[in-house]
Amino acid sequence: MKGSPGPEQGSEAGVENTLCNSNPFGQFRYITLPGVKNEGDVASTLNILNVLDELLSAGSDRRIHYLINKGGSEALLSVLVNTGLSFCPNYTVLLPLLHLLAKVGHRDSRIGLKAEETGAVLLTLNLLKHNAKHVKMAAACLWVIQVFSSSVSAANLIGENHGLDVIFHLIPQYTTKNLHTIKAAINAFAALLCSKANVCSVISKGYISGLLQLYDDWHSKDTQHTAIEIRHMLLRCLHKVTHNNPGRQDFISQGGLRLLYHTTQTNLLMKGLESLIEPSVQLMRKCLPKTPLPLTSDQSAYTFLLPGRAHAIPDVDIAPDNSSEESDDDDAEKQQAESKDYDDDLETDLNRLCLRPDLDRPLELLPQYGHLCPELSHDFKELNLSSAPEESSPSSDEEALLLNTFSPHSTRMDRKKGDSNNELSTSSSGSQSDTDTSTKENTTAADQLETPDFLCHSSILGCRTTERELRGEAAQGLKENEQVEEQDGGEELPHCTMIDKLLKRHGACIPHHEPQLYRAVATQTKSIPGFSILPFPDFWGHVPPARHEPMVPRKPNIQREKVFEDVQRFLNTADIINQVVYDLEDSSLQCLSDSLRFFSNFECGNLRKAVHIRRYEYDLILNADANCSQHTQWFYFEVSNMVADVPYRFNVINCEKSNSQFNYGMQPVLYSVREALEGRPHWTRTGTEICYFRNHFCPAQGRRKTNFYTLTFTINFKHNEDVCYLAYHYPYTYSAMKAHLNVLQKSVDPAIVLFRQQILCSTLAGNLCPVVTITACPASRAWKDMHQLRNRPCIVLTSRVHPGESNASWVMKGTLEFLCSSDLVAQCLREAFVFKIIPMLNPDGVINGTNRCDLNSQDLNRQWCKPDPILSPTIYHTKGFLYYLNSIGRTPLVFCDYHGHSRKKNVFLYGCSVKETLWQSGSAVDTLGLKEDPGYRTIPKTLDRIAPAFSFNSCNYLVEKSRSATARVVVWREMGVLRSYTMESTYNGCDQGIYKGLQTGTRELQEMGVKFCHSLLSVTKDMKALYGRRLSNHIGLDHNILDHNTHNFFEDDEPPCVEEIEYSTNCPTLKGTDLDSDINSNIAIVDEDEDGNGIGQTGAKQHQGSIGVLQQSNMKSCLFPDSIRQASIKTLIENRNKCQGVGIVNGQITS
Repeated sequence: MKGSPGPEQGSEAGVENTLCNSNPFGQFRYITLPGVKNEGDVASTLNILNVLDELLSAGSDRRIHYLINKGGSEALLSVLVNTGLSFCPNYTVLLPLLHLLAKVGHRDSRIGLKAEETGAVLLTLNLLKHNAKHVKMAAACLWVIQVFSSSVSAANLIGENHGLDVIFHLIPQYTTKNLHTIKAAINAFAALLCSKANVCSVISKGYISGLLQLYDDWHSKDTQHTAIEIRHMLLRCLHKVTHNNPGRQDFISQGGLRLLYHTTQTNLLMKGLESLIEPSVQLMRKCLPKTPLPLTSDQSAYTFLLPGRAHAIPDVDIAPDNSSEESDDDDAEKQQAESKDYDDDLETDLNRLCLRPDLDRPLELLPQYGHLCPELSHDFKELNLSSAPEESSPSSDEEALLLNTFSPHSTRMDRKKGDSNNELSTSSSGSQSDTDTSTKENTTAADQLETPDFLCHSSILGCRTTERELRGEAAQGLKENEQVEEQDGGEELPHCTMIDKLLKRHGACIPHHEPQLYRAVATQTKSIPGFSILPFPDFWGHVPPARHEPMVPRKPNIQREKVFEDVQRFLNTADIINQVVYDLEDSSLQCLSDSLRFFSNFECGNLRKAVHIRRYEYDLILNADANCSQHTQWFYFEVSNMVADVPYRFNVINCEKSNSQFNYGMQPVLYSVREALEGRPHWTRTGTEICYFRNHFCPAQGRRKTNFYTLTFTINFKHNEDVCYLAYHYPYTYSAMKAHLNVLQKSVDPAIVLFRQQILCSTLAGNLCPVVTITACPASRAWKDMHQLRNRPCIVLTSRVHPGESNASWVMKGTLEFLCSSDLVAQCLREAFVFKIIPMLNPDGVINGTNRCDLNSQDLNRQWCKPDPILSPTIYHTKGFLYYLNSIGRTPLVFCDYHGHSRKKNVFLYGCSVKETLWQSGSAVDTLGLKEDPGYRTIPKTLDRIAPAFSFNSCNYLVEKSRSATARVVVWREMGVLRSYTMESTYNGCDQGIYKGLQTGTRELQEMGVKFCHSLLSVTKDMKALYGRRLSNHIGLDHNILDHNTHNFFEDDEPPCVEEIEYSTNCPTLKGTDLDSDINSNIAIVDEDEDGNGIGQTGAKQHQGSIGVLQQSNMKSCLFPDSIRQASIKTLIENRNKCQGVGIVNGQITS
């Protein structure tokens, strides 16, 4: 036989090198396991098993997988069955065979099915039953059963044959003896619980109570912490049996929650028990009873009758509540099915990427948008006049009505008259034939919304507490105002006098903000509930704090502390107040004098219900988006009647996003009325002990499987009986946007800047969606200057399609103010471009405090492919306007939709690229022949140079199927705009540059709007003229602006949170332990007389010996002592020299 080693090569290394030369298992065909009929056969079998163990223990798992692929598992199972079924099984062979089978089977994903086919499953269970008192044999059988249980059918077969009962009774009360066998029994029991049938069997037999008793016994008696691993394994079993609702209910009824809470509190006092604390916390979280939200309906408190529908809310079939049968396994499968691989979402259809689809409407409808290009039709006659235009001539009829009809002291009757006049003006505003049709069709829906009579609310302007400290007459003034009837036109309302006095005494000079103008504009705003109260911060105004606000460090284990407090709520119900103190749907609700008072019934507000839980703790429930039952994330509400320097805990309990920047240093924002009156009108970041995690609440009616998350934070208010406002992010209302445009319009010189407000369309609720044109007036009416004006490329900017993304409005505010300024760069941009800006694409959503959707319950940024002119008018007409620009040869040079991002830091852009999408998707399309203008990267590269908050690394230019109906993709694909972007701004802060570690404020957001304007210089045609040294220095650029080094732009959003946001359905395996270690430790135990005393009776020496062996390599061969191994190698070599060729055929080792 070629390559056969001689007897002199008897060392292990020599044999292994010989057997494994060029192919580690090339010599398997020479190995045979004859039937065990005599002593010689036994010795040969042992020799072969030992050499196999030696070969498989060396190196990586590759050898074992090679053996498995060659049928090694089937061969070992066949030998096990043949040996085990003999009249008198030879345990000298069975023990090492079981050890080797466990090691190999642990890495064979089909071992359970193979064992069923060969009959090895029940055979191993019978061996366990007959050897329950033989410590080492029992452990070996248990490991093999554990391995077989990787197959659900094999686990079911063992359970049906009373395997659960046999194994459970092998787990004793606390002992220091035979720990390896006890661990094997617990692991095997846990492995069998992969089967739902076995879990149900365990529950019905009352084993949960037994497991709890075992855990309690081991916890209380293991004072030296030598059995941490066993305690951890018992927790793992408890995790398994609580996968379904019956298991969780039995766990709670048996006192499991209370037991775990108390044992965990004890473990927290000890060092080195973290491996027990975290699984216990996860188990408690999982087993807390599902609690329906304390709401009468999951549907939003705001309903709106949509045109053409008989009901505001679409009919939804109420599915039967099967929550009692729901399991965490189903939850995990659902999440796995929903989480698609990112690359699978990329568009790979070259036609969809490159071909422009047909228009979604007739060409004949496009000319109606011509009036939105005043720069093309205006004759600029005023340029010939020596005097400036009259201030009283606004740029639109609608604005004239707003400014002149609605004075700060107008009466209710005057407002109603003005409202009707405005409707007439809007409907007769010229050439908007289709827009007018849409407006008329929406009239019925808008009729249900009456223009409210606005009072200014809070303790200052709504008079509860603080203004009594300021002025006694202010409180009296409000009382009179609360009872006031409709006045004659010339009579002044008392509350206006109070407001004027407060503004005169305490008002701050806030740039581009006029409180009285804001109030006048707000009277025009139409909401579903008919808001009649102004939130103080929006009326009074906001100035950014002087200092930057750093991200708040996360307190170690803060989520764990909050979970413990939540568990206490369940265990100690006597301490719980549980009183509703605010209900958006019940204005008559009275709260206790020592309770906080809440209010959110104002523009942009969102708080549906507040529940007083403990003395200084409140659960807050947010209102779902109008006409639906989802999208709860945005909040904005007033809170008052507080005590200073007391830690109030707030729990927003029905958030829906699976993660949040609140886990990474972000804080909510707070506005104090008292601070504002003292000259500090700031929205500031606030809150400590902040974390965001999945909770135990569920929908009120059980219609949908929704996981809710808790945002919890603690606030110490500075002042007694202050009035404060809390929000998810810096609020920016529709009325603020309208008032801001009016202020900007008055601030520009009409001889220099063409600033024109126009109405794009009316919304579903009858609010007006403005579009703003900004450009430079021509130097003269000469043909050359007029021609230059009318051939300037367009830049189209939009914002706030998602109402909860208020940061996008602050960025837009910065853009608008900059473009209207006298800054040198702004002048150049106005001379180079015509800006078309739609500052708020979803006015109704913003007004009514929704997070994601419009009143039609749809995400408007998923309607761009074929928007409905009735249900999505702002998107329909914005797209129509872009079609129009495209049709007259004025396709926008740049389109950018401003957004906010809740899971990432920094500011970044999403663009569109055919090549990058195909590269990333791994498409087979040859991209070498594709030509693509790389200019889509120009603006991101420029921003990376000049904007401190911008991150080029976070940008990408991939076209995803799931975003095919977004503005960015549709404008790129259908209008052919190369530079079509979504600009995402963080809610949190930056992790790079000069703002690293700081939360972004309104100052930084507005700065980003300015920097985006600066970046537009990089796409102007006359680069040399515009990139003069003076201008470059002005914005911090040099002449190498386009020579930017490319970075890798594929990055994870955030690293995993330091604490588990979701609660685990399984208990993780303890580090440093695995099956190989346990087997090797068991083999190394010194044999002792086993006289039938049973498990736990052999002596403490075994345990001591096993501890040292755990330090050894997991895969080191331990089947036999060294002397036996040396002898077996020599014997094997001699026998093999006598063998003819043998091999593994169909799972059988043959000669």
